[in-house]
Amino acid sequence: MKLFKSAAVAAAMVLITSLLMVPTQAQAHGVSMFPGSRTFLCWQDGLRDNGQILPYNPACASAVQQSGTTPLYNWFAVLRSDGAGRTTGFIPDGQLCSGGTGGPYDFTAYNAVRSDWPLTHLTAGRTIQMRHSNWARHPGAFNYYITKNGWNPNAPLKWSDLEPFGSVTNPSESGGAGGLNYYYWDAQLPAGKSGRHIIFTHWIRSDSNENFYSCSDVTFDGGNGEVTGVGPGGQSPGPSVTPTVTPTAPEGACTATWKATDTGWAGHFQGEVTVRNNGTSSLNGWTVKWTYSGGQGFEGAPWNGVLAGQPPNVTVTNATYNGQLSPNGTTTFGFNATGSVPNPAPSLTCTSP
Repeated sequence: MKLFKSAAVAAAMVLITSLLMVPTQAQAHGVSMFPGSRTFLCWQDGLRDNGQILPYNPACASAVQQSGTTPLYNWFAVLRSDGAGRTTGFIPDGQLCSGGTGGPYDFTAYNAVRSDWPLTHLTAGRTIQMRHSNWARHPGAFNYYITKNGWNPNAPLKWSDLEPFGSVTNPSESGGAGGLNYYYWDAQLPAGKSGRHIIFTHWIRSDSNENFYSCSDVTFDGGNGEVTGVGPGGQSPGPSVTPTVTPTAPEGACTATWKATDTGWAGHFQGEVTVRNNGTSSLNGWTVKWTYSGGQGFEGAPWNGVLAGQPPNVTVTNATYNGQLSPNGTTTFGFNATGSVPNPAPSLTCTSP
């Protein structure tokens, strides 16, 4: 979910470019933004402040070398206008990530079998907020799948590698169509997953035959939505800043720990806050507050938390699924930010109703 300044600065340019380049039959557009699809994260990886796409990630760079930059300027358009909900037998095995070869752009390079695509780090069994671009809004269903345990990551992705783990129809939206707004919904990740997997999302419009396809590379390693493989030095998380822990709260209250988890891009960082119930009874909701003194800001919304107060006086409350904490229980939320990493880390307060 890493969203860098370059993407924000160039959003208007990309919007204009994309509208000029999209063919008339493609009336709706969208791919997975969290967990990020290959095209979305490669677009973020390569987009510079002047609007050029020059990828850092080697898999993204190879895809651009094969197919050019036009597909990434249209990262949201992995589509088939004649999809009509079809799966096996319509999109050939080995071409799931491009939606086959019948779309308006050549996304076939994004089917490549590689281990260095941008990667989202997750925890099996945890509930996450899935996000899917609503570049153009239309009614329909989102069916999402994940690779089975024992699948072969060194072979082209096949339909038989996938198993469904959820579906949603006409989910809520973060804002109007276009730009970086999205549909969103809560989904519980399957338990018993470890290591690398692919999440495949199939958006089936109910008002036309147009369908959209997304491949999101993930790893189940206890992560909280961190993204690696994006930006300079993005193949591994950057150095962490020693966290500042708030003093122990009264019995039944919570404490919060702040740390920077990725500082590999100048002027940007990724942060994480761990909320802990230090009491002897369960918590039902939490609120974390801190103050930035160096002009830091947020890039997009936090994950696993709700931004209720903007910098410099930050307030984040629990999401719908992680507000209840048993004694000594913990949960985390993360965010992307602009500015330099605060040093020392800010002091946090945590309260519970």
